[in-house]
Amino acid sequence: MNPTYSGFWSRVGAALIDAIIIAIPTQPLLFMAYGTEYWTSDKFVHGPVDLLLSWILPAVYIIAMWHVYQATLGKKALKQIVVDSDTLQPATLGQLVGRYLGYIPSILCFGLGLLWVAFDKKKQGWHDKLAGTVVIQK
Repeated sequence: MNPTYSGFWSRVGAALIDAIIIAIPTQPLLFMAYGTEYWTSDKFVHGPVDLLLSWILPAVYIIAMWHVYQATLGKKALKQIVVDSDTLQPATLGQLVGRYLGYIPSILCFGLGLLWVAFDKKKQGWHDKLAGTVVIQK
C-alpha cells in the first residue's frame, strides 16, 4: 500500500481547528481565573489553573484522541490519521507520548521541526521522526 502523506498546509489546517476547539472552553475559564492579566502579563505559567487548562488537559486530550481515534478532531475533519511509519498500523501509546513531547524541540528550534513537514519525502516533522510516526490521508 502506498500511503498519501498529509502535507504541511493540510496539517496546519488541522492544528488550527484543534487550537480553536481547545480554546473555546479554556479561554473563558482562564479569564475567570486570572482576568485580563492573563493576556497582558509576561508570566509563562500564571498558576495552577493555567497549568491545568493550558498544558496538562490539552496534552491529555491530544494524546488520548490519537490513541483512541488515531486523530484529533482537527485531523478527523481533514481525514488524517497518525500511524506507525514502518507498518502504517496504529501507533503505540509510547510513540504517541513521544510524538507529543517531540513538539518541544520541533518548536524550540525556531519551528524548524514543524516546517520540516513541507520538505520531507514522508511529510514527517521532527516530532514524527522521533516517534516513528507519519500522518496519512484516510
